[in-house]
Amino acid sequence: MASLLNALPGAVAQGLIWGIMAIGVYLTYRILDFADLTVDGSLGTGGAVCIMLMLSGQNVWVSMAGALAAGMLTGLVTGLLHTFMGIPAILSGILTQLSLYSVNLKIMGKANQAINVDKFDLLVSLRYIRNVAFYKNTIFVVAVGIVLLILVLYWFFGTELGCSLRATGCNDKMARAQGINTDFARVLGLMISNGLVALSGALLCQYQGFADVNMGRGAIVIGLAAVIIGEAVFGKIFHNFGFRLLGVAIGSIIYYLVLQVVIWRGIDTDLLKILSAAVVAVFLAIPYWKSRYFTKVRKRR
Repeated sequence: MASLLNALPGAVAQGLIWGIMAIGVYLTYRILDFADLTVDGSLGTGGAVCIMLMLSGQNVWVSMAGALAAGMLTGLVTGLLHTFMGIPAILSGILTQLSLYSVNLKIMGKANQAINVDKFDLLVSLRYIRNVAFYKNTIFVVAVGIVLLILVLYWFFGTELGCSLRATGCNDKMARAQGINTDFARVLGLMISNGLVALSGALLCQYQGFADVNMGRGAIVIGLAAVIIGEAVFGKIFHNFGFRLLGVAIGSIIYYLVLQVVIWRGIDTDLLKILSAAVVAVFLAIPYWKSRYFTKVRKRR
């Protein structure tokens, strides 16, 4: 039990970092109604750009800004493949994700690049979990960052441009009839989403001390799990858009806490991906089961 308690702060910190990525997934999955698989590649791109900029002498803020810009470029590519070339949403994401493997390799020069917290002034780190000032604690820093991010997104999606994105995801034909450029809205939404995913990758590479070409593999599953768990737990409580984003971030924390308990119980870690996929599949199926089976039972009564 002591080992589990010792591991919980690290799980919370990691859950918060992945929570930023989950918010990005939420924007495409729920707001734009776009099945975007680019995130498996753009997360690694954010980490690769951030770590290489820091290794070249840039400070952490410039490096993270570069990661954000690189992530937005990946979203731009996916958006253009879909809108300009007419490629279906899921295939355009797959094509970009596939291409980013080679791009990330070229950025780093090899499959893995490490960064030492003793030599570089990192914003977050695994070492900043315990025995540091509260303002430097990884949990505090990322939590404050998520709150600020949610406030910015809440403001943006309340503007005319943000409302056009929401209208596009809700009903693109009606949005087009109202004079909204739906292609532009989709591209912009994908850029914002993948920018956030890359920002999460930049924080993740600092936290774990390295960037790896495979670090984004399975990210979409973790993002979907966080979204679904957040909606299942807080869906009836949080109705405001900002609180829904907060629920997604908390869902990511819950996901990592569950994983930590699973590891503590001695379950084979090789099965974690299957477990994650099963959790997502079950939570996605619940609304369908409710409408198909439980509604019929009530009608018969």
